[in-house]
Amino acid sequence: MRAMVVRRFGGPEVIEPADVPVPEPGPGQVRIRVAAAAVNPVDAATRSGILTEAGVIPPREVLGLGWDVAGVVEAGTGFRVGEAVIGLRDRIAAPLGAYAERIVLDASAVAPAPAGFSPAEAATLPLNALTAAQALDLAGTGRTLLVTGAAGAVGGYAVALAHTRKLRVVAVAGAADEAQVRTFGAGEFVPRGPDLADRVRALVPGGVDAVLDTALLGLDALDAVRGGGEFVAFAAGAAPLPLRGIRVRHVWIRADGARLADLTAAGVLRPRVADVLPLSAAAEAHERLAAGGLRGRLVLTP
Repeated sequence: MRAMVVRRFGGPEVIEPADVPVPEPGPGQVRIRVAAAAVNPVDAATRSGILTEAGVIPPREVLGLGWDVAGVVEAGTGFRVGEAVIGLRDRIAAPLGAYAERIVLDASAVAPAPAGFSPAEAATLPLNALTAAQALDLAGTGRTLLVTGAAGAVGGYAVALAHTRKLRVVAVAGAADEAQVRTFGAGEFVPRGPDLADRVRALVPGGVDAVLDTALLGLDALDAVRGGGEFVAFAAGAAPLPLRGIRVRHVWIRADGARLADLTAAGVLRPRVADVLPLSAAAEAHERLAAGGLRGRLVLTP
């Protein structure tokens, strides 16, 4: 079968096709015929070698790409053959990822595909939805929450999920994204730019209880948090010092099919697909991801 892999680090041009054996599921696993795989920033960080340099991925001769998958069960346990599912591959050092015609996942990492979504739409959900939900779990019990990068995939889901928890959400994004971000559930909006903390504190005197810093603003976002509050970082090396007694924590995503099923069944997450490309165009997708300006995820289809 065909898969897209990297054998050396670099730009999008290092992504190459490979003919690999069809993987066989072991106990407690399922094999999925891939219908769609989302392209995420973590894929670019894997391809470029950033995650290996940071000690997140050990050196490997071959690395697979792709975390998110939507497809149909072909074999294994826990799901019916032919059942439409979504799932998350969180073992990023594996030689085979979701950029492939088939993938084997632990059954615990898989959930039924949400009704009413195309495979491309469904494929954008697992990584971003679980990251947002698990980050909110780390944000403590305060009532005011700042979300940076609120127009992005993770940030938008974080706003929507925080709104369902009845939190007061202050969202940060580009000025042109305000209307859309408010539809996610943000009660207040601050355009990105200089003096962020001062502008947030003008809305929330004393500072917010917690921040989900999906835009990796670091100290600028930390300064908007009250003393003793919570700061959730989203990338290795992106966490600021824990000044003023603020607890700084990383969200390290883990696959959780049961949680994913609950999140998609709730009906509050709106998938956003920027474009759909063939699997062979993975390098082009990474080029477009690096260029920025996307609203939603690029999706690859075998």
